[in-house]
Amino acid sequence: MASKNNNPRGIILILLAMLVFSVQDGIMKHIYSFVSLYEVYIIRTIVSFILILIFLRLTKKPIIFKSQYPLLTLCRVILFFFGFSSFYVSLAVLPLSTATALFFVTPFLITIFAYFFLKEQIGPRRWAAIIVGFIGVYITLNPDFNDFNYLSLLPILCAFCYSLSMIIIKKTSDKDNVYTQTFAFYIGAIIISSIFYFIIGDGQYNTSNHPASQFIFREWFVDLESSILFMVTTGFTATAAFLLLFSAYSIASPAVVSPFEYSILLWSSLIGWIYFKEIPSLTTVIGILIIVSSGIYIFLREKAQDQSIASEKPLR
Repeated sequence: MASKNNNPRGIILILLAMLVFSVQDGIMKHIYSFVSLYEVYIIRTIVSFILILIFLRLTKKPIIFKSQYPLLTLCRVILFFFGFSSFYVSLAVLPLSTATALFFVTPFLITIFAYFFLKEQIGPRRWAAIIVGFIGVYITLNPDFNDFNYLSLLPILCAFCYSLSMIIIKKTSDKDNVYTQTFAFYIGAIIISSIFYFIIGDGQYNTSNHPASQFIFREWFVDLESSILFMVTTGFTATAAFLLLFSAYSIASPAVVSPFEYSILLWSSLIGWIYFKEIPSLTTVIGILIIVSSGIYIFLREKAQDQSIASEKPLR
């Protein structure tokens, strides 16, 4: 791995990665009304799997499928798969920028889990930042408990699953390299999606008019002419964003480049505004700013304490 001393280049790579991720999320939001979620999942994963294999062959890097931590890896794959399933389903009911912002409770959750599971020491300033961050979540959601859409919590469920998977990675990365961990997810996602095909792929459970329900239970491969290009593109964007993100963390300090992951909020807001005519309310903007500020403060405190917990995240 390259020495982590090229912070300017790392920042550029992070910015590009976040742009590509936001494009991928925009595509998912565009196609949720005429494809099935796990239909997209299996196509995207197969494309990404092939592209990563080609990349490793071309760069003459070792291809290792076997994990040294099979049980932990299985748990991580399940968490990652269903976590991001939750995020993509949320795009059927939430503006793109709001769903993306709520996902950024991740640094708070990773810090909390690191305290309980990894016995990391967390000072009172970071605990305060976590509390303020969750206040920002509350403001962003602006809940009306008489008529609250609980699907709005799906990005937070995604962050919960993702954060646990990152804690597992901190345990397994001493023996499993990032590509082995990625292949484990790809193989797991293909297997789980294939199982779903035989259970729900014929659309027999698509009995609700709710857009989120239809996104999950819609019949697969009904109109491939209209959808296959979008689904394949999500595979290319997922691979490109992963390589950009991993490269950024490989050549630069995680504590320096991590805050620039928040640039995805700018890209998501622009895509939401331009393509989906989504304009966040003032309350939502205030809540998002609080979440971002708290997350960045946690990264800065980690740098000051020379302690990487939430900031070292080579996977999304």
